[in-house]
Amino acid sequence: MAEACPRCGAPAAGERCPQCGLLIPLYHASLEKLRRGPAAPPPPSATPSASRQLQFHGSTGSLFAIQAVNVLFTLLTLGIYYFWGKARVRAYLLGQSELERDRFAYHGTGKELLIGFVKGVVVFGVPVVTLSILPQIYGAPAAVASALSSLLYLVGLLLVPVAMVGSRRYRLSRTSWRGIRFSFRGPVREFVGIFVVGTILTSLTLGIYYPVFVTRRQAFMVAHAYFGSRKFDFDGHGRKLIGSFLLMALLFLPTLGLSWFWFSARRNRFFTEHTRFGATRFRSTVTGGRLAWLQISNVVAIVGTLGLAWPWTVVRGLRFYFRYLTLEGPLDVSDVLQDTRAASATGEGLAGLLDADFGVS
Repeated sequence: MAEACPRCGAPAAGERCPQCGLLIPLYHASLEKLRRGPAAPPPPSATPSASRQLQFHGSTGSLFAIQAVNVLFTLLTLGIYYFWGKARVRAYLLGQSELERDRFAYHGTGKELLIGFVKGVVVFGVPVVTLSILPQIYGAPAAVASALSSLLYLVGLLLVPVAMVGSRRYRLSRTSWRGIRFSFRGPVREFVGIFVVGTILTSLTLGIYYPVFVTRRQAFMVAHAYFGSRKFDFDGHGRKLIGSFLLMALLFLPTLGLSWFWFSARRNRFFTEHTRFGATRFRSTVTGGRLAWLQISNVVAIVGTLGLAWPWTVVRGLRFYFRYLTLEGPLDVSDVLQDTRAASATGEGLAGLLDADFGVS
């Protein structure tokens, strides 16, 4: 039996109604499309050609208020609250940083930082101070004092890389995005070897080895970093920066040191563009002139305001680096699993003890 026309009800002998001219298969296809509704666009992370940026939503006023409270409580507690204040600042800065409409989170606590600092003092600080003052107290001969001085240099040469690895391990373990924790799994011994050998070769080559040294450091820090169960990768080679470094050194005096900012921007772009996360590549477009203006004006602002401009420089710096940083290619994290790794704050405390800030780069 022939199907009746769904529009006019007339008997239809074929695909087209002889009375109203309706194409019956096309009509049914249109109804089915209306029933299904509009197709949802693919998510940004699934778009192969997508380019995405980090966003920072914090404000100078909010950070200034946090810092003002931190300074007050630190004074009232004779410095003890400093560690809680540090954790509050980190939580605010990460909580205001966003990627693909999801904020980062910081899970570290002031108690962890305090315990880490105390461990750093006991394990590393006390022996170093003891070796420093004993020759003066007992009037040790010059040969003994010289030997102890050399020993202190070697100890410091070992402490710095230990602090760098420990700090990175702790900070990444306390950072998350979309509920997934970051982690760092680089062995300390391997990085100590990279650091000691790199420092010695940089001295012996009058600085020429420096680009190779810092690239090997960066490769270690990136290639052993994980987001959940997936690792980051780095495929840069430091010899490609040697030419830029030599040109910077040649122009350092004629440019009154400004060529260093040009090299720093070149190094930043190189490190960023050789960093991968799965199919996602990072890209930086920062230039030497813009970097020089940022850092010089920040120093002037902090000195001119006796430190009161610090919150403004921090917010300004984050927005600056986010502005010139993009993630290129697909960012599919659907198969990333939680893989939390334990990490103590001892390395972070040691970094603070050495008055060094080894941030995540």
